[in-house]
Amino acid sequence: QEQVVESGGGLVQPGGSLSLSCASSTFKLEYYAIAWLRQAPGKEREVVSCISGGDGTTRYADSVKGRFTISRDNAKNMVYLEMNSLKPEDTAVYYCATDHPVCSWYAGDFGSWGQGTQVTVSS
Repeated sequence: QEQVVESGGGLVQPGGSLSLSCASSTFKLEYYAIAWLRQAPGKEREVVSCISGGDGTTRYADSVKGRFTISRDNAKNMVYLEMNSLKPEDTAVYYCATDHPVCSWYAGDFGSWGQGTQVTVSS
């Protein structure tokens, strides 16, 4: 049974928007760092954004800064990734990951991962 579950991927044209959601029935997400990562074909998995537990400090990779927004709804125990101005190079499988106390740019620090959701940006 997955401890975190992503949803919301799909096909979108360049310049379009998508919103991803991450839910967990195991973790109280407000107490953990939650990262969104992505992996494109032939590339390593990379952290694109992270929200810290507690104060909710957010971090973004340079490649998505200004276009992506991570947020958390503590009442719903959900974390979201709003993606705007999408580019073909954003095409990847996107993962939500947690089970780490602080944000990290190292994917291996996060112990629990979802199955991933495909995001394809193409005309």
